[in-house]
Amino acid sequence: MSDPVLRLTGIEKVYNKDKPNEVSVLRGADLTIEAGEIVGLVAPSGAGKSTLLHIAGLLDMASAGTVEIGGQDMTGRSDRKRTRVRREDVGFVYQFHHLLPEFTALENVMLPQLANGVARGAANTRAMELLGHVGVSERCEHRPADMSGGEQQRVAFCRALANGPRLLLADEPTGNLDPGTADQVFSALMSLARETGLAALIATHNLELAARMDRRVRLEEGVLVPA
Repeated sequence: MSDPVLRLTGIEKVYNKDKPNEVSVLRGADLTIEAGEIVGLVAPSGAGKSTLLHIAGLLDMASAGTVEIGGQDMTGRSDRKRTRVRREDVGFVYQFHHLLPEFTALENVMLPQLANGVARGAANTRAMELLGHVGVSERCEHRPADMSGGEQQRVAFCRALANGPRLLLADEPTGNLDPGTADQVFSALMSLARETGLAALIATHNLELAARMDRRVRLEEGVLVPA
């Protein structure tokens, strides 16, 4: 049996440790996500879900506990190793798309591939396939400022998946969109995730969207419980 795509064990995160203003955000969070599984993460603002996502995606270090991606324990790994795993195995989507404004939609999806050594022709082909999958291929030559919020976020999904990651981490990916657009964009995200068979952890305040995922977990006093 293959290893889970993501396994978090005993994750703790303490800020300002041993100081009067010490804050304990995560207090032993455990989570396992298998390939092809889409998990919703629900929690009120300030509960630590962004911190959890950053630790899971190797953007931040836990104060204690282990992060395994594809069976690799990332504890104590060098910055170079963490960066390589993050670049090759993890895709991120945020509430705000963070597309590069000077580049077209096509170029924004090509750039992560080019940075990873993919030939330009192959990067172009994959980028167009992804953009077509979410229904924005006709906008491929438009810059972000010339696209709607929903279109921009769809391009951001394509960019996150450009290098074929095992794991998708999304932090309120539809939080900046109106309900109708949010539903369309979320459907596109779910379709992409299902088609590629990756594992996904998606933080959202939207309980209706969370209900469409395979299962839900909630951050409660620094630990994860079924929602």
